[in-house]
Amino acid sequence: MTAKKPGKKPQPSQKKGKKAPVPLKKSTGGSVLKNIFRWKKLYHFIEYDPDKHGSLVDVTIPDGFNKVDEYWIEDGRSLVYIVNNQKENVLELSLYEPAMTEFEYELLERIFADMRDILILSDDDLQKDRKRLLYEKMFSLLDEYGIIISQKTLFKLQYFLIRNFLGWGRLDAFMKDENLEDISCDGHLIPLFLYHRKYRNIKTNVIFDEETLNKLAITLAQRSGKHISTGSPIIDATLPGGSRLQLTFGSEVTTRGSSFTIRKFMSDPMSPIDLLNFGTFSIDELVYFWISIENNKSLLFIGGTASGKTTSLNAVSLFIPPMSKIVSIEDTREITLYHENWIASLSRESVIETGVKISMFDLLKAAMRQRPEYIIVGEVRGVEANTLFQAMNTGHTTFSTMHAGSVDAAIHRLESEPLNVPRNMLQALNIMSIQAQVFEGHTRMRRSLEIVEIAGIDPARGNVMVNTVFEWDPIKDFFTYTGRSKVYAEIMTHRGWSKEQMDAEIAARKSVIEALVAQDVHHYIEVSRIFHFYYIDPQIVLSNIGDLRSVLK
Repeated sequence: MTAKKPGKKPQPSQKKGKKAPVPLKKSTGGSVLKNIFRWKKLYHFIEYDPDKHGSLVDVTIPDGFNKVDEYWIEDGRSLVYIVNNQKENVLELSLYEPAMTEFEYELLERIFADMRDILILSDDDLQKDRKRLLYEKMFSLLDEYGIIISQKTLFKLQYFLIRNFLGWGRLDAFMKDENLEDISCDGHLIPLFLYHRKYRNIKTNVIFDEETLNKLAITLAQRSGKHISTGSPIIDATLPGGSRLQLTFGSEVTTRGSSFTIRKFMSDPMSPIDLLNFGTFSIDELVYFWISIENNKSLLFIGGTASGKTTSLNAVSLFIPPMSKIVSIEDTREITLYHENWIASLSRESVIETGVKISMFDLLKAAMRQRPEYIIVGEVRGVEANTLFQAMNTGHTTFSTMHAGSVDAAIHRLESEPLNVPRNMLQALNIMSIQAQVFEGHTRMRRSLEIVEIAGIDPARGNVMVNTVFEWDPIKDFFTYTGRSKVYAEIMTHRGWSKEQMDAEIAARKSVIEALVAQDVHHYIEVSRIFHFYYIDPQIVLSNIGDLRSVLK
């Protein structure tokens, strides 16, 4: 939907310091005696309540479209319709926000223009809530204009004021929609596309003209702390809140105009219990990761784009013992842990000509001097892979992800340019989890296809030997344990456990995870705390297995 061009603004009056009032007759559309406010008499915060004040959104479905689904993003103010385009027989997403009359739009434009003049903050203003402060500044402008407006118009102005000043403009509703994973703009005058958790790739009714799109591109870059221009038209950045941004500016690099892709960041990362509920892993696989991580085994998650590698990496990292020192290294911030002894480091492009570029390789070298017990690297794709495997070979436990479709492809890529990991170093890696995005009918699922262990180098042929521990059956959607694990055998030897003791430990941890599922304890902080308590004293957790939340009190 192309942004509407502003109409003619009200002209200033001849009297110095005063603005001409906006015409009143367009604001009411009828009686002005009901739901009317004068700001000199009413200068206080008015909160919109959809149950009390009703919806601000009017929906009209165009001919040739049928409604399939609907849900509110913000109750009463931003509504999503999933509609079927009968002509093309495809699903589309329509976003509905409060519709504005010509008068309301001109008033909103006037407020936006004048807000820059009065938005000079005093020390007292800095202590106020940002939303309340904007409302108060808007009230003072309405008082200066000397106009009266309806309550519904007031709530519309409040919505767009917050959306455009504190939010993301036309993208704000999509940024708040928890059903979306990706937001993609391919150029100006091209519909915005989304990746919906339920409906997958879907076209929207939101379209930007060239000027609006370029302004939005500059805003996205600035809010991520980067600069973009025709001279430097490509950036990768992290938006406030953690979402990943890839942005190109103008038409020199992308011929259809500025483009961007936002990979949305979950404010609360998935826990191992979430992945179990989604069917990504089985309970036996989670217990395997739990015991392996606690005993300092290194992991590598491999798979294609959007296979859930980083999500799984973050989730299983919650198994790390509570007081262990962790260093995470990423290009864009995606790892979120509930650990106090954790250094979260990010690489950096040079921001000025004399600025110093900090690469993941630099951060990894620095991490080696910080005596970490666990090193988490968001993704290996370059020379840092060699240093990462050197860290493994010197006794550091490391977790990472890598793009590859199979174990053989991952090993071949590790040994080739630009990673260049010597084959004998691969023996330090203990576990590889191969993940993929699969479909059951039209339903998208993420599954761990297999979990394998690096069993060593064949002395006769020099090939890397692997042992498959778990396999996924795509017909039954079921995970099978092969019954043999080199990692389990090494842990038994290191801990001095018999087969019976190992089986008992596996059964105890399995009962904890089953209880977490049964009691709907899945938030990553709650789950982490249960794992921490189990590490410190397993009996505290096992004796309260019927009510695990009581352990957290």
